Order: sequence, then C-alpha cells, then structure tokens
Amino acid sequence: MAASMAAAGGAVTRLLLGAAWGLRLRPARGFRTAGVLQAADESCGAEPASDVVNVVFIDRSGRRIPVQGRVGEDVLRLAQRHDIELEGACEASLACSTCHVYVSQELVDKLPVPDEREEDMLDLAPQLQENSRLGCQIILTKELEGAEFTLPQITRNFYVDGHVPKPH
Repeated sequence: MAASMAAAGGAVTRLLLGAAWGLRLRPARGFRTAGVLQAADESCGAEPASDVVNVVFIDRSGRRIPVQGRVGEDVLRLAQRHDIELEGACEASLACSTCHVYVSQELVDKLPVPDEREEDMLDLAPQLQENSRLGCQIILTKELEGAEFTLPQITRNFYVDGHVPKPH
C-alpha cells in the first residue's frame, strides 16, 4: 500500500508540474489505476540538437519521408512513431523479419555487424540484399545522420487479420 501511495504522490507531483509547464498529459504506461498521468512527450521538451539524427525512409511507393530520431532509438520504433508501415510483428524481440529494411549503401559499414540471431531472421526475409538489416537492430547514432532506410517491396506479414501493431 505504501508503494501505491508513493506512486500516486509522484503522479500528483508530475501532474502539477506538468500543468505548470504547459505539458500535454496522458495516462502513464504500466499503471492500472485511474488518474496517474505523465508528460505526453517523454523528453519533456525539445531534444538537444546533438541528440537528433535526421534520416529518410523510402516507402514502398518510392515516397521519401524525412524524419528526426533520437540517438539511441531503434529504426523500427522511429518508423512506427512516424506512422511508416514497418510492421515489427515480434515487437523487437528478434523473432521475425517484418522490420526488414535496406540501409543506404554508404552507411552500411557504419553499423555493427549483425549477430547470428539477426542473420537467422534475415534469412526469412524476402528480397534479401547485401544491405539488408532488421530495423529493430539498427540503433541511431550521430554517424547515421542522413541515412536512408528503404522498405522492401514485399514483406512476410505475420498478421493475417489486418492487425497493425502499435508501439508501446
């Protein structure tokens, strides 16, 4: 009970501070009690320029979609945050290939070598190329500034009922 009271007290503090700073609030993740809120933008403000990475997604129709990501964010979550159709059926648990992307050729060598588990999952991806990677395994760094991630024309979709996973 003491823990839930402490959590509620912290939520009240966040609510009051958030309102004072003009933040939009939403229900906190992982809480089942009503009324626990946290800032809608986890960063509580604009990202410092040094923490931002500008990349471009190229969707299946060839449309270029420039987005800004945060250093340390993975490409799958970045795509989902910007409503780009990169499925991620296994929710980044490295158990599928539905977040398969092609990395711009000049930046492939700036990525860590894929481990054996990623290579095994890539073997399941249709239209595999030398610059194929799983978006859930690409972590944004400043060295990836200007990277282009192209979505393959086809993918092996694990959701047959039309379900679209939502990041959490």
